[in-house]
Formats: sequence, C-alpha cells, structure tokens
Amino acid sequence: MPTSVAGSKLTSRDAGFTLIELMIVVTIIGLASAVVVLALPDPRGRLRDEATQFALRTRAAHDLAIVTSRPVSVWVSAGGYGFDARRGGEWVAMSEKPLRVTRWSKGTEAVPASGGRDRILFDSTGSADRPMDVVLHRATENLTVRIGNDGRVKVGA
Repeated sequence: MPTSVAGSKLTSRDAGFTLIELMIVVTIIGLASAVVVLALPDPRGRLRDEATQFALRTRAAHDLAIVTSRPVSVWVSAGGYGFDARRGGEWVAMSEKPLRVTRWSKGTEAVPASGGRDRILFDSTGSADRPMDVVLHRATENLTVRIGNDGRVKVGA
C-alpha cells in the first residue's frame, strides 16, 4: 500500500480524484472556452468597417470627378460595388487599386433599392444625379450608407 510523505498509509479513496471534482474541472474548462470563443472578433471584420471603407471609396470617386472634371459613377449590387469613369463617350471600369470592383465580404450583401444594380453619378462639380441609400446586411445587422445630392457620404445615417 502506498505511503504518504509523512509516513502514514493512504487508502484507495485518497489516491485519486472524485467524479465530482473531475466534472467541476471539465465545467470550468468549458466555460473558459466559451468565453474565449465569444471574445474573438469576427474574421470578416465589423459591418461598420466595411460600410466605412465603401463610404471612403465613394468619397474618393466624388473627389476624382471634381479633380479630373469628368463624370464618375458608383454602382452597387448585392454582391459588390465598383466605379466607372466616362471616357470616349462610354463608361469604363476603373482599374486603379482603391477604385477597383470590390466584392462585399463573406456574409455581407447590399440591398439595392432597384433589386438589381443601382448606380449614382457624380458630375464634374461633385454633385450626384440623385441621392442614394445603400443598405448593407449581414446576419441580423443592417447599416445604411447615405450618399447625398451634394456628394456627402454618411455611414449609419
């Protein structure tokens, strides 16, 4: 029979953990794991960050229309958005990095008012041909990006 450090004999009851002790340890580990998982950020990023990125790019397109004195359009669909410039009498997709065609991140979609593809046009003065609201939707969250007639872009307006 095993002996303790002090020389007293241990019984089989003293040699291990009880089922209750093991269940408590497993429960604590489970709760700690749940807290860690809930604290992790969404790998897609926040919906507000995606809306802000869209708003900044739209504002850049507005500024580009003024600087180049050429119309620039922004189109939005359920799957993404892009920017076109008027060249040679037709709309040409922009290939510059910040204004390339961009897909919404996984799980995010826009809800265009027309149901298909919405387009807004900035003229050479920066005015938009009409106001436009872009509603971004992800899971249970919605966020609106509002583009005004004057070219202002607001997130969550």
